[in-house]
Amino acid sequence: MRTDPFRELDRLTQQVLGTAGTWSKPAAMPMDAYRAGDEFVVCFDLPGVAPDAIELDIERNVLTVKAERRPLPGGDNVEMQVSERPLGVFSRQLFLGESLDTDHIAADYEAGVLTLRIPVAEKAKPRRIEISGNRSDRKEIQA
Repeated sequence: MRTDPFRELDRLTQQVLGTAGTWSKPAAMPMDAYRAGDEFVVCFDLPGVAPDAIELDIERNVLTVKAERRPLPGGDNVEMQVSERPLGVFSRQLFLGESLDTDHIAADYEAGVLTLRIPVAEKAKPRRIEISGNRSDRKEIQA
């Protein structure tokens, strides 16, 4: 009987890291986040998830993305041969900073990618401060 050492290594890795059989780990919902001008953009990979199976909630400054990958239609007539894509409900939370405008988040879902656009709050944007040139208005500081 021959054994495949890489198969055993893969099995052990999945057991140790807990990646087998569940899709609730953050790595299962990979994301990119970046700033583009006056907004932050966050993209989540959600292949095979229907748009109506995605929920977005925000409470205070915590954004929760919850999605469900459902089984293929067909019920009892389907005999699965290989099943590597995890099914079920999974979620991910992001803690948003005070400098973001959470009242104006825009969400778009296309080609299995959920894209969130979060504008920077007006109070957090860089601004120019005028300098007064009148010396008579200044107070002298004594040491």
